[in-house]
Amino acid sequence: MKNRKKPKNDDDFLLFKNRLSVRVFLMLVGSLLIIAGIYLFILKGNFANVVVAALERFVYHDRNKALSVYLRTFKAFELWLFLLAVCCVFFVIFRRYTNNLSNYFMEINRGIDTLVNEDTQDVTLPTELASTERKINSIRHTLTERKVDAERAEQRKNDLVMYLAHDLKTPLSSVIGYLTLLRDESQISDELRERYLSISLDKAERLEELINEFFEITRFNLSNITLMYGKTNLTRLIEQLAYEFKPMLAGKNLRLEFEMQPDIVISCDANKIQRVFDNLLRNAVSYCDKDTAIKIVAEQKGDHVRIAILNEGVTIPQEKLERIFEQFYRLDISRSSTTGGAGLGLAISKEIVELHHGQITAHSDNGVTSFEVSLPLVGKS
Repeated sequence: MKNRKKPKNDDDFLLFKNRLSVRVFLMLVGSLLIIAGIYLFILKGNFANVVVAALERFVYHDRNKALSVYLRTFKAFELWLFLLAVCCVFFVIFRRYTNNLSNYFMEINRGIDTLVNEDTQDVTLPTELASTERKINSIRHTLTERKVDAERAEQRKNDLVMYLAHDLKTPLSSVIGYLTLLRDESQISDELRERYLSISLDKAERLEELINEFFEITRFNLSNITLMYGKTNLTRLIEQLAYEFKPMLAGKNLRLEFEMQPDIVISCDANKIQRVFDNLLRNAVSYCDKDTAIKIVAEQKGDHVRIAILNEGVTIPQEKLERIFEQFYRLDISRSSTTGGAGLGLAISKEIVELHHGQITAHSDNGVTSFEVSLPLVGKS
């Protein structure tokens, strides 16, 4: 797009109006001059001499007869001839004016055709239509970005379905395999039988989690989330939720460390906020190193409360942090069947926090990853 200085006047079309006004003025002056010339020529000038001389030379070859014909025809309609000439002048001037206007519309249509044809080049319009040019190019850029985002989202979703289908097959194959062993091995020991049953149960539970992920995808529509506000003791909510994670923590020998102010009360939708911290804790457990601690910090600052969940693990690159709250985005490229979900948890958490007029951010440095949530103490409708 060409660089143009925006007119100092707030009216973006000031240049357009000025140029049209100048053109109209010049056309009006020109038409008045032409009409004045016609008036002086027909009514006050040599029109009669010209007509009589033409009739005498080319038709009658007699001046008296030519003069007589002029008086019977042209002289009687002299005023009407003048008015006809004036109308012709105004028609030509008006035609010229509409041509100027239609040229502008043709240029705008050409710019719209560029949007329809999805051309990669920016639209260039006349200088006086600089504002329209900027808006058309802005629309073109927006449509291009939306198209790219839609294609990426569709690709991510397709990849997700493919990966989840693979993930479903892995635990299902294990369940079938161990159950087949239990059926076919008649002389199996009680200890081995118990082990096979335990593994089958674990794999079946993992299979249930993945199936739930599929249901989550089908009903994932953030615009349908509605909030039911109520007074909630945030400190107790987090402590109770953390207690429910003890079995998951024990599997990786993790421990929880709390730095929370007692009895922080906020106005929120308790179920939705619980889902936020459930997702964040589940994410921390999935990507935390074994034999480390997950730290939960909660403190009130003015009219907001800040909650941070920190875990030790692999440092997340900045380019991945920028996409971590996108729908269907997962950190683990390998798509391990034992970690991570459909990539909806953080996206849903972000939407819920923003519906509460709060903010959620992610940071990762020196092997420590933290998710920080800021929520207002008083809920807003």
